[in-house]
Amino acid sequence: MSVPKKRMQLPREVVVGSNVLPEVPKLLRSVGVPDGVVAVFSGRTTMKIAGNEVADHLEEAGYQTSPVIVKGSTGDDVKKALEALDDIDADVVAAVGGGKVIDVAKVASYRRGIPFISVPTSASHDGIASPFASIRREGRPYSEPAQAPLAILADIEIIREAPERLIRAGVGDVVSNVTAVKDWRLAHRLRDEPYSEYASSLSLMAARIVMKNAKPIGKLLPEGIKKLVQALISGGVAMSIAGSSRPCSGSEHLFSHALDVIAERPALHGEQCGVGTIIMEYLHGGNWRKIRETLETAGAPTTAEDLGVSDEEIIEALCRAHEIRPDRYTILGDKGLTREAAERAAEETGVIQ
Repeated sequence: MSVPKKRMQLPREVVVGSNVLPEVPKLLRSVGVPDGVVAVFSGRTTMKIAGNEVADHLEEAGYQTSPVIVKGSTGDDVKKALEALDDIDADVVAAVGGGKVIDVAKVASYRRGIPFISVPTSASHDGIASPFASIRREGRPYSEPAQAPLAILADIEIIREAPERLIRAGVGDVVSNVTAVKDWRLAHRLRDEPYSEYASSLSLMAARIVMKNAKPIGKLLPEGIKKLVQALISGGVAMSIAGSSRPCSGSEHLFSHALDVIAERPALHGEQCGVGTIIMEYLHGGNWRKIRETLETAGAPTTAEDLGVSDEEIIEALCRAHEIRPDRYTILGDKGLTREAAERAAEETGVIQ
């Protein structure tokens, strides 16, 4: 029996440590980009925090650089990024920033067929290394194909200086791998969806490491933040191996996306995924208390009140989550939860009072 061809994109070099920004020219050369024009994608704040320094190191090493300010992660932002790349005639993109900057950079570089390197300034979600991006169109987030970074340079000291809330969100995003894999296995059993044991194992390993190190992560200790960053990168690699976001995105992500649409003031993606994981682990019959304990230890939200959303918004998001991606089978099934079931799950897990 023949085996279908499968292509994986994996980072060739990963550097994680303290005060490593000066190594960006060396990193580019190690992955086969010895010179040329580098488009430095960043936000207005992160450009001051790290983008300008990255550009300075590159200029000193003989590269040409051109800044590209990313304001959001919508279709219009991608369009503007593509226009900027055409004007610059860039050879490579350096994405220096948070999730929105990296998402726009990876989509734009993918469409123009040029490589990009990921230089995260926060550890809020696994987009650091994944070959997928979340782009908002018509007010809703859509997962779009992109490319995995050619290399990753993560400076722990810069990430530690980011708002603490972003670190907590990163914990929620990694912990959500637990229910994402359970949903994937369920879809494999019931719908014969393609499944990768290797990708699942890598995803779950990342979650277990973060759960084991919730205390040092919550205290923002360098070693704890390093483990969180490594776990986020591992999740991205798992998605590359799987060829889909399945290892790290299941019913808890659908819940988060539903809240984005419903809530008057949604919380951060990873924060919502963490709370969603508590509920989805309950629905799976798993150890949801352990999930909640991990999030509490790391200082991450565990309730509607923590998220800043209402009980009613939580219930409605649970009832509508299955509508977000009808093609993605999860514990929520094809018809979703009834209001009664949603309210019971949220109450019994303490997400709502």
